[in-house]
Amino acid sequence: MKEQDVLLDVKQLSIAFQQKKQKVPIVHHISFSIQKGETLGIVGESGCGKSITSMSLMGLNQQTDTTGEVHFEGQNLLSLSEKQWREIRGNDISMIFQEPMTSLNPLMTIGKQMTEALFTHQSIGQKEAKAKAIDLLQTVGLKQAESLLKKYPHELSGGMRQRVMIAMAMLCHPKLMIADEPTTALDVTIQAQILRLLKKLNEEMDTAILFITHDLGVVRQICQRVMIMYAGRIVEEGTVDRIFQKPLHPYTKGLFASVPSFKEKKEKLISIAGHVPKPGAIRSGCQFAPRCPYQMAQCLEKDPALQSIEQNHRVACFLMEGGEDTESPTFASESADKTV
Repeated sequence: MKEQDVLLDVKQLSIAFQQKKQKVPIVHHISFSIQKGETLGIVGESGCGKSITSMSLMGLNQQTDTTGEVHFEGQNLLSLSEKQWREIRGNDISMIFQEPMTSLNPLMTIGKQMTEALFTHQSIGQKEAKAKAIDLLQTVGLKQAESLLKKYPHELSGGMRQRVMIAMAMLCHPKLMIADEPTTALDVTIQAQILRLLKKLNEEMDTAILFITHDLGVVRQICQRVMIMYAGRIVEEGTVDRIFQKPLHPYTKGLFASVPSFKEKKEKLISIAGHVPKPGAIRSGCQFAPRCPYQMAQCLEKDPALQSIEQNHRVACFLMEGGEDTESPTFASESADKTV
């Protein structure tokens, strides 16, 4: 990866909440980068730290203790003042939230919300702002865009509200767009339309996308690289082709084994035993060890480091020590060629 192509570079990012007299760690020393125009997926179960990581990248974790570095075009975002953040947020970096009904202002029309966003970041007149809002609503597939500007969020369907959110996120042609489970609450038909739309915007506007999801099928459709998170840590990261063809971490393998396959018949779906530990519950060793069928003594003593197995593929697992897959675990009913 060429340095001049890196748009976002996260180094040793840690996030903790203050609970009574102690700090509760949520995210632990994660490092990753996103290239210009790239789509990176973050996958993991609820509670793994995906969303809180994205909120830190938007400067929205004001009540947390956040350390590390987040460089955006060479500037460390964690050192910015709130005034500086307001200039970047919604302009260079934008975000699509999971539930648009709680993100859109219920007391303001769609047109008012869209034009206000433009006035905040650009020197633009009322007429030009309205024209741009209509153009973007049409771009995201909303017909009768002009009449939509006069409507309030509650007057639109869930799919329409999500398209409005995407249009608002694209208003200032951001260099990075963070999409936090933007299709979770939508039916499969609308979900497919939204994914095609995001892919189109990524290709035509060269906007990099950080796509947060728990759905491996969505990652396969839209992402070039994928990062697997568990209990606030990155456990595996690589290209989508590589991870889907040969996942190495036991947790990643468990995720794939639990996905229904169209190519083979399963009597029952495989599930990963146990649940994601509460933040701070496991104080030593690998966080996945209590759920891992390949647990070794050292797994309970120290946390495995994220290491490169080969180019563009990193794994945090003691089974991979030495840089190769010596005893790669295989979950039952797992197929190397997955249809997700």
